Amino acid sequence: MKNKISEGKRIEVAVADTVMSGDIVAIGDLVGIASTDAEDGTTVIDTEGVFTVPCSTTDDIAVGASVYVSATSGSVTVTATDNTLVGVAVSAAPSGSTEVNIKIV
Repeated sequence: MKNKISEGKRIEVAVADTVMSGDIVAIGDLVGIASTDAEDGTTVIDTEGVFTVPCSTTDDIAVGASVYVSATSGSVTVTATDNTLVGVAVSAAPSGSTEVNIKIV
């Protein structure tokens, strides 16, 4: 197919801030996990897969819960208001947890 440019599983995006490999990157509704470090340039994000990411320590995250990237902290939360959907929890993270496994959606 002559108009296909990629599988879409890994996408190069421009970033305005410093991004470290493993960070959640949200640009509008496009969300992924940075696979490369970047400072005011470009990075490649993975838009599919299961990743361990930081989570809100005050949330009680159940398996199957929708999780959102916090606009203020960059960690995931179950709070949808003012945040961007990033995925679904595939492991539980009781209150006090610092990480959770998520599947990117």
